[in-house]
Amino acid sequence: MRRTIPTKIIHLSGKINVCMSHGPVNCRYFYGDYFRGRNKEECRLIEASPDNERPWRRPLCDSCPVPALLITSNSRNLLLEAQVKRKFLREQVEVTFAICSKHMIELADPNHCPECAKEQGN
Repeated sequence: MRRTIPTKIIHLSGKINVCMSHGPVNCRYFYGDYFRGRNKEECRLIEASPDNERPWRRPLCDSCPVPALLITSNSRNLLLEAQVKRKFLREQVEVTFAICSKHMIELADPNHCPECAKEQGN
């Protein structure tokens, strides 16, 4: 679980403000543009989903299952679709569709592709 990191900002007047910034995101779908003062962040997985009704916000990355799913899946050719869903007064990212692009199989469990498992000998 990622936590926010306290960051000190010192103004020219000498005041010190402490802001809570989020930790880094290790996900291939996260895009952050901070060049020359820009602060553009987006989740390209959520943006590409046609059925998503809720907007993406940066705190959703802290509880998102996608980075762990990409690491633990036995398929290296995993394509996903996800949506922001509201559950028990919280918004969460939920994977709605997964496919192995190497074998063109829709996966019921995104952690396991049966054809990739056969190739790996598991």
